[in-house]
Amino acid sequence: MNTSIMTEYIPFLIPVILLELVLMVTALVHVLRHKNYRFGNRVLWVLVVVLIQFLGPAAYFVFGRGDE
Repeated sequence: MNTSIMTEYIPFLIPVILLELVLMVTALVHVLRHKNYRFGNRVLWVLVVVLIQFLGPAAYFVFGRGDE
């Protein structure tokens, strides 16, 4: 791949990567601090959050997070 093409996309990729990392860390902290989940268990949600980028943390906050 041409390096000029890669350097052209870096300004767009850095914020996306940072957003994904922040979302993943936030979801992981929540998974590890709480015991109650609407669906699944802690191990399942850790794997979903870490392995499925963007959709995993979003799915946890929409479907997995239990009542506080």
